[in-house]
Amino acid sequence: MTTGTPSTDQPMSLAEAPLRQARNSAAFWTATGRSRGHEVIRRRGFVAVDGDERAGLRVLIQEPELDPGELAEVSELVRGAAGTAYVEDPFSSADLNHLGLRNWQMPIMLRLPGPVAEPALDVIRVRRLEDLWTAEQVVIEGFELDGFQPHRPGELFPPALIEQPGVDVFIASIDGETAGAGVSVLADGVGSHYWIGTSSAFRSRGVGRAVMLGALAHLAELPVTLTASKLGRPLYESLGYAVAAPSTWWASS
Repeated sequence: MTTGTPSTDQPMSLAEAPLRQARNSAAFWTATGRSRGHEVIRRRGFVAVDGDERAGLRVLIQEPELDPGELAEVSELVRGAAGTAYVEDPFSSADLNHLGLRNWQMPIMLRLPGPVAEPALDVIRVRRLEDLWTAEQVVIEGFELDGFQPHRPGELFPPALIEQPGVDVFIASIDGETAGAGVSVLADGVGSHYWIGTSSAFRSRGVGRAVMLGALAHLAELPVTLTASKLGRPLYESLGYAVAAPSTWWASS
């Protein structure tokens, strides 16, 4: 994974966002897979991280079209996954209906470089293991990642993850208690965000906004993409993100 500034002074267009999100997502999941000791498979049209029963399989489509061999390999990986298989297609072009997976769409969004406000809550970049484990618990709860229950510290966020270039984990606190968490990834001059979650005890208190602002602070001069949930989209729009294209996600359960 490389970091730096974009190779052109021209603003990124909405049309470019799916490809840049695809690359960033591959960088994040490659870093995660390596940190966990899982197999990372790279092809022209996709990147896959093949994990254990609890982590499952993550396939990141990298090109608008898979060739027949790549489609066959993705199908084989999904069928052989030890746990839940997820396929993320930012181009919404891969037809995986033959695998019997459920599917849904979420928008890819783009924020162009611009000022970032100060968060209203305390937000820090994680450096200590105890903070990493707390962030991990918030994300597992917030995203209902039942496959990671009971919690095993370091399974979702291995210590090596925060040593990966361009990967940062953030936590937001209220009265000294961790209220929210999230991950930012900088790769090839573009930032993105993952696992922006809020503890159920602190919902509707601006925690998600605080995490986003804290994570955006070091990305203010760069274009930033993300894939938004239905609940998260209004927050992201209020922070300057615009919808670029639909992303299609597939899952085996």
